[in-house]
Amino acid sequence: MLTLYYAPHSCALASHLALEHSGAVYEARRVDLANGEQRSPAYLRVNPKGRVPALIAEQGVLTETPAILAYIAQRFPRARLAPLDDPFLFAEAQSFNSYLCSTVHVAHAHRYRGHRWADDPAAIEAMRIKVPQTMKACFDQIENDFFRGPYVLGEQFSICDMYLFTISRWLPGDDVDVNWFPKVADLQRRLLADATVQKVLAAQ
Repeated sequence: MLTLYYAPHSCALASHLALEHSGAVYEARRVDLANGEQRSPAYLRVNPKGRVPALIAEQGVLTETPAILAYIAQRFPRARLAPLDDPFLFAEAQSFNSYLCSTVHVAHAHRYRGHRWADDPAAIEAMRIKVPQTMKACFDQIENDFFRGPYVLGEQFSICDMYLFTISRWLPGDDVDVNWFPKVADLQRRLLADATVQKVLAAQ
């Protein structure tokens, strides 16, 4: 059985959604970030990075959201969570998810975790102030250049939509209005009305 380590309001929501949509048998274990459980010896044995998500499979532990999402899609192909029969389109899905991970998530993190990049309080504050601008720029690009509609990759719901939904929920905390991006806002509304999404959000 698969085991997902997650924390509420984190990027681990995307992996949790993918597991639930895949029909997998899994266990979800909450990591208490507020009390530092991610730095405990027990959790560091699971994920030495001290972050979520982490997914324990039979072969070992996977970390990083794009890798976990691709693994779930490939392990449960009948769920049709990614265009596995089209190598180019699957690579596009990977490209989109990598952008969310390496650019959008990092832009968001500058608001709350500036200490990762600087020690100077003024520099940390400058990063924090910049976040609304950088997050809006990221979502402008998603809306205008990457989002085909009605889902990210076009007609087929996929792991990309679960990941984008997860990160789009952070926008209010970054002083960015999701309604500035009609395609993203529509996706968010539709997923919020989805019974599977509601089940996972309630569990978290």
